[in-house]
Amino acid sequence: MASSSSLLRMEQIPGKGRGIVAAKSLKAGQIILTESPLILYSASPLFAPSSSPFTNCDHCFRILPSHTNIFPCPSCSHHTFCSQRCLSLARNSSHSTWVCKALIFLLQHPNSTTLFQQHPPERQVQARFIVASHNLFLRSPSELHTLLSLHGTPDSAIFYAAKFLHSLISPLFPQQCQLSVDITAQLLAKDRLNSFCLMDPYSPEGPQRSIKAYAIYPKATFFNHDCVPNACRFDYVDTGDEHNTDMVIRLIEDVPAGKEICISYFRIGRDYCTRKRILMEDYGFTCGCDRCVIEAKGEDNGEKNSDLPHVRFLRKHVCERKNCAGTMAPLPPKDDVPSNVLECNFCGNFKEIL
Repeated sequence: MASSSSLLRMEQIPGKGRGIVAAKSLKAGQIILTESPLILYSASPLFAPSSSPFTNCDHCFRILPSHTNIFPCPSCSHHTFCSQRCLSLARNSSHSTWVCKALIFLLQHPNSTTLFQQHPPERQVQARFIVASHNLFLRSPSELHTLLSLHGTPDSAIFYAAKFLHSLISPLFPQQCQLSVDITAQLLAKDRLNSFCLMDPYSPEGPQRSIKAYAIYPKATFFNHDCVPNACRFDYVDTGDEHNTDMVIRLIEDVPAGKEICISYFRIGRDYCTRKRILMEDYGFTCGCDRCVIEAKGEDNGEKNSDLPHVRFLRKHVCERKNCAGTMAPLPPKDDVPSNVLECNFCGNFKEIL
């Protein structure tokens, strides 16, 4: 597979800022990016019970099967791993000695529960992110710089959270790598705009998939949003190989050289009002794509007008499996021959098209 650097380039997109365009003509189904996370951390609150019905490995985030051995951290009773390999990898990366000590302090300090009760539940997850960020600084200052170079500017609410988290967490790390309140706020802003969710497995009978972890991918984060995207994201957390937390970006349709490549920041079948609310609340912008313009004017007749391009697109690319509505993209072409099989990025379902 060609490297992403030969397929893609970053440009300033009018009205959007930085974005990614095709460096050459690309084919539907083509994998244009496979990327490992720069930072990866659990979505489970420190104290409140997780919303997930599953227990996951604290390194690779695969589900821990009930019938197999688990490998606990030898220094704490709070973190478990699916294999000796994951435990060893974690001890040298995501669950280093410093991370372990910091999380033990946060979990066992007599005042922690009381202090966090004065804040919304998301603050406990943000604490995990700030601990992971300190650990990133310890392991690779250049990677922390990469994280800080991403989109995101802190507002007053983020500065308030940063002051609280800084006072608790920064003193737990060596003085030479303690982060200031300002840097802590910058990091929280980057996390808010750039993190992707890793989800529990799909089930046709429910419950709704819970978020098991958050990850930041420094290249993939520059794909802008479109409500009729020409690419979509795949991940294979519970079914993949040792790189199971990698993100894969695959094209939905052919893309000519110079055209911007966009993904959707949520499932594409959502209605106009829901999309507008999510984009403003979570990302701070209003989408002006052709689909939004048409739907805002009510010119799509409730999406029953099959002549509209976005209606045809949704009919073809929204998965019809129960409790899903994910995005379906072609499998990668073989020997430059396009595939007539679509794969859902949400449930993994396959569909053959004529």
